[in-house]
Amino acid sequence: MLERHEHLAALLRLLRRAPVVALVGARQVGKSTLARQAAAALGGSVTTFDLENPRDLVRLDEPMLALEQLRGLVVLDEVQRRPDLFPVLRVLADRPRRPARFLVLGSASGDLLRQTSESLAGRLAVHELPGLNGSEVGAAAIEKLWLRGGYPRSFTARNELESLAWREDLIRAYVERDLPAAGVRVSATALRRFWMMLAHYHGQVWNGAELARACGSNEKTVRSYLDVLTSTFMVRQLQPWYENVGKRQVKSPKIYLSDSGLLHALLDLPTRHALLGHGKSGASWEGFAVQQIAARLGATAEQCFFWGLHSGAELDLLVVRGARRHGFEVKLTDSPKVTPSMRSAIESLGLQRLDVLYSGDAVFPLARGIRAVPVQQLWDQRIRFD
Repeated sequence: MLERHEHLAALLRLLRRAPVVALVGARQVGKSTLARQAAAALGGSVTTFDLENPRDLVRLDEPMLALEQLRGLVVLDEVQRRPDLFPVLRVLADRPRRPARFLVLGSASGDLLRQTSESLAGRLAVHELPGLNGSEVGAAAIEKLWLRGGYPRSFTARNELESLAWREDLIRAYVERDLPAAGVRVSATALRRFWMMLAHYHGQVWNGAELARACGSNEKTVRSYLDVLTSTFMVRQLQPWYENVGKRQVKSPKIYLSDSGLLHALLDLPTRHALLGHGKSGASWEGFAVQQIAARLGATAEQCFFWGLHSGAELDLLVVRGARRHGFEVKLTDSPKVTPSMRSAIESLGLQRLDVLYSGDAVFPLARGIRAVPVQQLWDQRIRFD
């Protein structure tokens, strides 16, 4: 079993501070495993309710009666299936001396956070669990992580075919079972077709009109499909950064499938050889590296942007923290070069530094304020990004 020490430590800090903690992330990303590890580390009494288990659902028919006598840690898995529990948790969280702490697990971020924000304001802490990253698998396994993605069972499968089969099963279960069970009333066939189409748009700026024409639908419908995939952690929208620089800037988000392994399954790319020969290999590497950079820096979604001009200049990732701006370009090459686009980004955005993430094996300067950094060495603590 792969250890996720940083996420475990962060979750334990929140559990010691807040009466209710939400651990959110995609299905099968390891939330239940991390919750068990946290419970073991805390010690004491632990009570778990799996809201996909009919027996546990029956136990919660009278939620106040079922929960108010419990002590220690109470874990509620797939809590978005029972939104009526949130007002009960508010009452229980306000009791003196807090006899119980609550850890709620959810795989539908939008609905879950809307529900909790209404009833648990000031009482709730949230931790998002993403897929595996380079720090957790090691530098030697970066290309394997890129190909298979960050789902633990996909990454640890015995071979590429078993990994691909697991991901295909996940995709099928997601559209045919998980979404209907969560109350999403979207045709499984239509959503899967849109998801596959989106895989071919991975790394591009959102164009609802173009996708609607390709789907034979309308912009409102394809936007609703995008929102479903985003709220369930299957798609990541990288928002544009724009300010008054005297040039026409792109103001629509860039769309990435959140997991490179699912992207490759939807594109039917089971091996490294097939991936490198495909037209989306560069975009796939870009999306993968952007996620790794954000994880390495501990940057939130609200701190990460892309930047682009209608004239063509662009920057793959801009991390903004207060007054500091750090730019990143991603290249699937072993010999990166400085481009006019990079110089335009430095000048227009006032970057302190621009790093070019590439697929080689050495860190070296490309120009003043620009250096090349191998993705494989991104997690080397000797390489500073401040």
